[in-house]
Amino acid sequence: MSDKGTESRSEGLNEKVAPTIQETPVKGDLAYGGEDTLPPPPTLTAEEEKRLWRKIDMRLMPILTLMYLCSFLDRGNIGNAKLQGLTTQLNLTGDKYNIALTMYFVPYCLFECPANLVLKKFRPSKWLPGITLVWGLIMTLMGLVKNYPQLVGTRICLGVAEAGLFPGVVYYLSLWYPRHMLQYRVGIFFGGATLAGAFSGLLAFGISFMAGTAGLLGWSWIFIIEGMATVVVGAISFFILVDFPHTATFLTPEERAWVVHRKKYDNSSVGEEEHFELRHIWETLLDWQVWAHILIYMSIITPLYGISLFLPSIINGFGFSTAISQLLTVPPYVFATATLLVWAIWSDRIKKRWPFVLAGLVYCLVGFAINISDVPIGAKYFGTFLIVAGAYAGFPGVVAWLGNNLAGHYKRGVGMALHIGIGNFGGAIASNIYRSQDAPRYILGHGLELMFVGIGFIALPLTVLSYKRINARRDVLQKEADETGTKLTPAEIRRLGDRAPDFRYTL
Repeated sequence: MSDKGTESRSEGLNEKVAPTIQETPVKGDLAYGGEDTLPPPPTLTAEEEKRLWRKIDMRLMPILTLMYLCSFLDRGNIGNAKLQGLTTQLNLTGDKYNIALTMYFVPYCLFECPANLVLKKFRPSKWLPGITLVWGLIMTLMGLVKNYPQLVGTRICLGVAEAGLFPGVVYYLSLWYPRHMLQYRVGIFFGGATLAGAFSGLLAFGISFMAGTAGLLGWSWIFIIEGMATVVVGAISFFILVDFPHTATFLTPEERAWVVHRKKYDNSSVGEEEHFELRHIWETLLDWQVWAHILIYMSIITPLYGISLFLPSIINGFGFSTAISQLLTVPPYVFATATLLVWAIWSDRIKKRWPFVLAGLVYCLVGFAINISDVPIGAKYFGTFLIVAGAYAGFPGVVAWLGNNLAGHYKRGVGMALHIGIGNFGGAIASNIYRSQDAPRYILGHGLELMFVGIGFIALPLTVLSYKRINARRDVLQKEADETGTKLTPAEIRRLGDRAPDFRYTL
């Protein structure tokens, strides 16, 4: 939606659209099915709106961020465990370590789309805490494995259990927040992953002193302690997480009505179609923008997983000891967290996504180019700051961008799950390109990461140009329709979703 159109529609939201919600309630949908039982939405001042969103943020964002921090910590701590005796005790010779990493991503990618459909049936307040509890138990048990097949088996189970969290939470947030408020929330949520990178190094350094306790090496205690922490977070989240705006008991009935009304009419003056039909899946599969965004996603996620899984090994290859290498992983993630938050706030303020995704790609390009070159260690370490910041700070924009441009909750849910699910095969690729025989320069790994960044430099401008062309064409068609007086009915516009003549793609 164009900035001007968005602003004018937002300003006139309460006055112009309030009668519509009374005339055409949508029944039977889990996310919005209770709106016909709510009172009419009140008119809020700017300060009251800000206070309401802050109230929602304080209830949702801390626990979701903590859950994702645990998720990223648990999938990536194997990189720290590698330096604490994992490969030696389990005899992970050759490519066994890389295969163990890969086997996490196969089920993780395959189960993301089904998990998003399950979320609406089993309710977020039960589904998201439930899978957190399950993968926490799996992580704890991973600390007790005795051989390579057991490690691979637990990594597969971990991938299955974690598959529903990220796409589920992003979809869940899209049910609560208007689309130009989304990236900041995705940024806060994903900031948990960035902090996990910093915490992982610190925890690994501290836990390393437990090596030998109860006859277990340091790597076992990394898995056990961090897994038990996830179990605690999962148990707590059962009591904090809520389902949908219309059922949120921490809000008053009037506040619930306003949030439902505000979100439902965010993309169109007549709202979104919400009843599930098989065509929602086919329309998503045939939508060009889903596949374009998958390429952009892979250009960011492959460097992200490459650096998160192998940063301890890369820094260790600079010549530092194991303990110092663990500690030196912390500063790049601290820098990335600050960058992520600044970009997320800035992006929502100007209502644009692509400049920040492009900036992330530029950071990664420079960072990998430095590390693949024969330069001093100080320069290489500086390069890791750019890679971590570019990948982690650019990622929320990639996710929020597609979420902004898919209308209809079922199409958005399927589209974002496909986007994340297929795109995350970049993690499987990243797991295999940093080989032990290529240490310390990892020319193959850095070179392939540069290739993925290059794909982003091609796919991103083509996507932006396509969006601009479609938006311009819709401006002309809508002007002609206004002049001739030919207008579609509200039902027809709802059915068209993001293909409706009054829908403008976010850039």
